[in-house]
Amino acid sequence: MNYRQCLEYVEALQQYGIVPGLDNIRELCRRLGNPQDSLRFVHIAGTNGKGSVLAYVSTVLQCAGYRVGRYLSPVIVEYREKIQVNGKWITQKAVCEGVERIRQVCEEMVAEGKAHPTPFEVETALAFWYFREQNCDIVVLETGMGGLQDATNLITTTEVAVLASIGMDHMQFLGKTLTEIAGNKAGIIKKDCIVVSMLQKGEAMQVVEKAALALGCSLQIADKKAAEHIHYGVTGQQFDYGGFKKLKITLAGSYQIDNAVLAVETVLALGKKGFEISEQALRQGLEKTEWYGRFSVLGKSPLFLADGAHNEDAAVKLAESIEFYFTNKRIIYIMGILKDKEYEKMIALTHSYADQIITVTPPDNPRALHAYELAQEIAKVHPSVTAVDSLEEAVEMSYLLADKEDVILAFGSLSYLGKLKGIVEKRSEKGNRYGKSGKGKGGSQTASRGNR
Repeated sequence: MNYRQCLEYVEALQQYGIVPGLDNIRELCRRLGNPQDSLRFVHIAGTNGKGSVLAYVSTVLQCAGYRVGRYLSPVIVEYREKIQVNGKWITQKAVCEGVERIRQVCEEMVAEGKAHPTPFEVETALAFWYFREQNCDIVVLETGMGGLQDATNLITTTEVAVLASIGMDHMQFLGKTLTEIAGNKAGIIKKDCIVVSMLQKGEAMQVVEKAALALGCSLQIADKKAAEHIHYGVTGQQFDYGGFKKLKITLAGSYQIDNAVLAVETVLALGKKGFEISEQALRQGLEKTEWYGRFSVLGKSPLFLADGAHNEDAAVKLAESIEFYFTNKRIIYIMGILKDKEYEKMIALTHSYADQIITVTPPDNPRALHAYELAQEIAKVHPSVTAVDSLEEAVEMSYLLADKEDVILAFGSLSYLGKLKGIVEKRSEKGNRYGKSGKGKGGSQTASRGNR
């Protein structure tokens, strides 16, 4: 198979859906020679923040001289982004080689009456195979969903289990209560690993503590309240923590201090596991970390930001950042959300900060909530909302509505932010700059309190 055929094959696997459990991935990896067993892992679970923590920790490890695998989801730019070694995406050649081998194994399994592996199981097996081929010193591994029954939880050689912020998400799979969801995510904890957890909400923290104790694991808590002398900013932030003075990060968003503190605690835990990481590597790694889609700046005058807030917990954090950075600023939203998310709660938490709201349908995603449906829901609580037909139209309309001192904020599903980034960058390259000049182009549909 060539690269295009590999992508078509992976796309066709969507028919097998999401099937929590480890039986399939265990059999698949067994037939591949259990590549995961020769690797060491930092395993990260959580509702929000795990991607940012993965970026911080893997960058620090790379700065310390280690060969570092990264496995993440969802991708923002291109398929190969989800599997990286030292920040470089898996090659097309390696995708073809790995997928062809895995396809053969899948066919063997089906021929023997076993279930066909799901897309995420195939991709996880591909990642393990590639990291072994690349002789990675350590792999920073992000769960796809949950923890206990997530395909990534096949691993048994976890050095540090990391729990980012735990909130309500994927309730149809993970449980209806915070306690149930926390129990699922704490399922990544393995005997003798070090557990590093963000200070969680009451019942979630109790679940994590109990899980660590049951497996005889030491537990380190990352508490943002212990960070001092915090200097916030959209293009750079600084804080003191745990004896380290003036740690710097370039990622924006008030919540990134929480994630950076969790990353620092993870690095300290890795030190206890024998990984030599100097203070210089820690500082350099934190400051060099890049992670698109987390309050990322795409343009200035007007300031154009993109954020992957896609559930209630993330919407709370986004609202906090808006209040902190943009008090008295006029804000235009671009919103695109998946229909299986609690978008009513997201709207309730964020609508009051926006002067104008533009809704889009995240493209090429069967789970996308249609722009007009989203606009109708927003119109129940906000008087100025417009549904548009494309991301290009949303970008043009936002620039038409915004003055230079205003803020454009695109958020919701991470799945559309990659294409949005390309549109904004292409527009900037052409030198187009628009001030506020009225309504957008034709083809849009407006929903308001009066015409729902």
